Amino acid sequence: MRLIAENLGGERGGETVFSNIGFAIDKGEALIVTGPNGAGKSTLLRIVAGLLPAAAGKVLVEGGGEAFPTVASAAHYLGHLNAMKTVLSVEENLGFWRAFQSEPGLSVEEALETVALGGLGHLPFGYLSTGQRRRASIAKLLVSRRPIWLLDEPTAGLDKASEERFAGLMRGHLDDGGIVVAATHLPLGLEGAKALRMGQVL
Repeated sequence: MRLIAENLGGERGGETVFSNIGFAIDKGEALIVTGPNGAGKSTLLRIVAGLLPAAAGKVLVEGGGEAFPTVASAAHYLGHLNAMKTVLSVEENLGFWRAFQSEPGLSVEEALETVALGGLGHLPFGYLSTGQRRRASIAKLLVSRRPIWLLDEPTAGLDKASEERFAGLMRGHLDDGGIVVAATHLPLGLEGAKALRMGQVL
């Protein structure tokens, strides 16, 4: 599988944020996107995920077969918000995403154990601390299989132990032939990752 972006342009509020961005990432590879605040890192990830229209250019996936013909079908997107209902339990939230996204991965219980939230699945999501909420959202990556992980500041709110645990999960995903694209201000522990630095605000 290969994730390709060609001559991408992005806008925010009708103003150009970036232009002529391109990359090609093969299975087992990661791309780390860095740059100053306002340079368009989040906008780029949302365009790649299909959540925002591109002002120019295109994004496509090659080699996804019938299971993953488009980027949207092949990708998990983890943004600044955790995409969880606060009144539902952690297990109910993860169960919804596991069913909604098909291609099951780990069970909800296994995913919670993996992110060190075992025994907390019965709690309403809104009861969790900031770091626990982030770990629960990371568990969402594990309960259904998607070859492409699009991650926007994925370690925000995590302590050191959780950062290291997540680095191991990303490395495991790459070892299994997955792709990671992450926008971050912090090192993610992915040796040999490709780099894309977004420019200054136009």
